[in-house]
Amino acid sequence: MEFDVIIIGAGHNGLTCAYYLAAKGLKVAVLEAAETVGGAAVTDEFLPGFRNSAASYTVSLLNPKVIRDLELERHGLKVVLRKTDNFLPGDGQYLLSGRNGLTRKEIARHSKRDAEGYDRYVSDLDAVVGLLKKWLLRAPPNVGAKLSALPKVLTLGKDMAGLSLAETRIVHDFALRSATEVLDRYFETDIVKALFGFDGVVGNFASPNASGSAYVLLHHLFGEAAGVPGAWGHAIGGMGSITQAMARAAREKGVDILLGTPVEEIIVDKGKAAGVVAGGKAWRAKTVVAGVNPKLLFDRLIPQGAVDADVQNRMHHWKGESATFRMNVALSELPKFTVLPKKGDHLTAGIIMAPSLGYMHQAWLDAELNGWTKNPIVEMLIPSTLDTTLAPRGKHVASLFCQHFRYDLGPGRSWDDEREKAADAIIAKVDSHAPGFAKSVIGRQIHSPLDLERRFGLIGGDIFHGKMSLDQLFSARPMIGAADYRMPLKGLYLCGSGAHPGGGVTGAPGHNAAHAVLADRKPWSRRKP
Repeated sequence: MEFDVIIIGAGHNGLTCAYYLAAKGLKVAVLEAAETVGGAAVTDEFLPGFRNSAASYTVSLLNPKVIRDLELERHGLKVVLRKTDNFLPGDGQYLLSGRNGLTRKEIARHSKRDAEGYDRYVSDLDAVVGLLKKWLLRAPPNVGAKLSALPKVLTLGKDMAGLSLAETRIVHDFALRSATEVLDRYFETDIVKALFGFDGVVGNFASPNASGSAYVLLHHLFGEAAGVPGAWGHAIGGMGSITQAMARAAREKGVDILLGTPVEEIIVDKGKAAGVVAGGKAWRAKTVVAGVNPKLLFDRLIPQGAVDADVQNRMHHWKGESATFRMNVALSELPKFTVLPKKGDHLTAGIIMAPSLGYMHQAWLDAELNGWTKNPIVEMLIPSTLDTTLAPRGKHVASLFCQHFRYDLGPGRSWDDEREKAADAIIAKVDSHAPGFAKSVIGRQIHSPLDLERRFGLIGGDIFHGKMSLDQLFSARPMIGAADYRMPLKGLYLCGSGAHPGGGVTGAPGHNAAHAVLADRKPWSRRKP
């Protein structure tokens, strides 16, 4: 069968891309290796009666334009807000954050100077995030493309020229400096710096002292939930409800989604992508769009010799290490935290167990030396406090999103041997803050970095399809000369998180790649949307 476009992977970006292309009348097929859509945004029943998001686990970065265009709410998506955004239990103290002045009030409880610093921090962030948001749904200037890149260079220049000198300095600091350097300018209290510094190490195997970690912090501030800027939310039914809604939207536009159909190779004919081989069968199309990690694309799917050897070599060395360990647990009861033992809105929050930047640095150092840290950075969500569909009455499910656990443990070591020990260490960490938690665990689902690769195709266990480091961002994502979603093989495009603007459940790379494909098809298909 022949299509206008074949998309590799039915993750959220692949489905988003498929929708936009089909809406313009193109005949689109999405080929997915798994038996369900969603990629890493899926919901599992991991114990009878207990369901939870399997990998990606929270809603904020999903782009509002994508939500509107795909009419995801009409297709079944419902997002509710956390009642409290974050809860940090520390040594005899705690910190909450949230809407309606809660964050500032809580910071002032620890330090009046830090409350004043928070005002400056928020003001400065507005300038930086405002600039970066403008580029979420635009392709970056394609360095090396000469004249074709000029309009975007001029647009970027215009956006930068609109900033004051002070704002330009702020942008520079957040783009290039470490999270520690930046946060030290605003705050003096460890637990306050930890609240904001956590976002600098999420999915980023680095110390908060590392240059560039301030940008990773910024990347997690672009979003909104349920129409509230900066808020965090939960998709009723788990993250799979997002991609199921996307699949319904895409199918409504005529997209063929074929499950259990792993792509083995991209067909190259006369120097152009001409389809794929899946299940030993040739699927022909003039355009191929890949929603996979760029390293997987170039190492496994593009035939040797089809692209320049330097390009192949560069992508072979594409850096990817988020050092993430992901676990779900079924609970017989809610945890009782020593510093805040009563039930309350704090149990709907992202519960961050990493009380200082120094703790985060030590966790990275431990993993750097030993493969994984015995004192991990843990964020726990208990989505059943917001969504009663996930667990039996009176019981709960919790997501444990943990840093730093390296994919490569070194010679003679394997995650198949160490995954249970690491899971025990994570549960022990939560139990140290909420005694009795370990006894309340009645079942668990574990995804080590190796499990994330095996199940979801996240090469090296990298949840972002490649490190969000300074040399792999914007016009260098995934490489200089290919930042506009057009790969160095004619007819081949990239729509996954390895493209700008990077990782997270955003839909932005899928949106942007679709627009690149449409811009290159002149005229578009005559089929009506």
